[in-house]
Amino acid sequence: MSEPTLAVIGAGPAGLAAALAAAARGVHVVLVDSAAEAGGQFYRQPAPGLGARRPQALHHQWRTWERLRDGLDGHVRAGRVRHLTDHHVWFVERRGAAGFTVHALLGAGQEEPAEVRADAVLLATGGYEKVLPFPGWTLPGVVTAGGAQAMLKGGLVLPGRRVVVAGTGPLLLPVAAGLATAGATVAALVDSAAPGAFLRRSRALAAQPDKVAEGALYAGQLARHRVRTLLHHTVVEAHGTERLEAVTVAALDRDGRVRPGTPRRLDCDTLAVGHGMLPHTDLADALGCRVDGTDVYADDEQRTDVPGVWAAGETTGIGGSALALAEGHIAGRSIAARLAGREPDPRGWAAAARTRARLRAFFAAVDSVYAPPAHWAEQVTDETVVCRCEEVPAGAVREAVRELGAGDLRTVKLLTRAGMGWCQGRMCGPGVAGVAGCAETAVRRPFARPVPLGVLARAGENESR
Repeated sequence: MSEPTLAVIGAGPAGLAAALAAAARGVHVVLVDSAAEAGGQFYRQPAPGLGARRPQALHHQWRTWERLRDGLDGHVRAGRVRHLTDHHVWFVERRGAAGFTVHALLGAGQEEPAEVRADAVLLATGGYEKVLPFPGWTLPGVVTAGGAQAMLKGGLVLPGRRVVVAGTGPLLLPVAAGLATAGATVAALVDSAAPGAFLRRSRALAAQPDKVAEGALYAGQLARHRVRTLLHHTVVEAHGTERLEAVTVAALDRDGRVRPGTPRRLDCDTLAVGHGMLPHTDLADALGCRVDGTDVYADDEQRTDVPGVWAAGETTGIGGSALALAEGHIAGRSIAARLAGREPDPRGWAAAARTRARLRAFFAAVDSVYAPPAHWAEQVTDETVVCRCEEVPAGAVREAVRELGAGDLRTVKLLTRAGMGWCQGRMCGPGVAGVAGCAETAVRRPFARPVPLGVLARAGENESR
């Protein structure tokens, strides 16, 4: 009898932890990832050709990465794990008692199809940044905070020489510290979080001292590089003709509105901006998994409500690498037991479960501290493009609501084409909803990424055979 096969989608912290735990317990693992190297965004490595002398200088928890990397290499050499790189998964198909088929596109061109058959699937697809629109946000030189970090970690390049890091969320700290340490002049770290919010959550935040110490480390790096930190501030506008030249920032009042008389102009050639993270849920949605708000539901074993499908890491809720590692480890052990026909013993992952509980409580407190300004949409002019794919301005969205009676995001989309482009609303959805004054609604997309028609035709031919 052949050993059971687990398809792990995503080779970040959660996927790696699950793959190692399952492979160590007799499961054949196929690790499917879109990147050329394992590690995900958190452990993103410089391209080998760049010859980085000290890549660990760009990373936190480097020893953890070495343990994961060495464990993966050992399982690959032993034949227990097959690591498929440059595989962009667009759909996971349930095949009844036959398990699952993972459909992917190969390489940068994403034209060549590939399939993986598995008895169980772990979704470790991570998260992506939320960026809310503001006047000038489409100028060259405006990048996401995670994009700036990826350029530094993966390409060893700075996005610019004089940078403003802005938005809200815990990601801004390591991004600003990393850019400053690498040689960029960080003109300011602009965060809409209010100092009082940290004080109100101080007990919950202090319950995770290693996270507090990590934040203090980044704050110390910013202090050494004399980076100004402007709390309870926001970017009002980005300025430039051919590319970014400056940004205007302003203080916020207690209601989250711009305080009159506080706007100031900061010269810069790059703005790294982000307003938090959102889980990647497209594959889970297409499988019919339950999604609570923005997070894929998972039980104490990290099982979704779809038999044979587990989920771990940011896809079940944004919480950083340590939480992802704990969830991945639990999922891997659970999967190994279930595929062997045994009831899992939670005592085997008791330490990971305690870590999971502590970190979930911590990040619940973090989420309450970091939130975009309540009235951010008031700063978005009618001329500001809110859907970049279809070049839909905010004025068209507002007209759809005021003049045409659109009362929900789907109707706004039908009337304006906002969200009908390449990203299918994945990037612009929160911004369009905020400008429209509509609630963000869950969208079930059939595929997790655009797929060439030829690939779909070939898949249909294979199915008919």
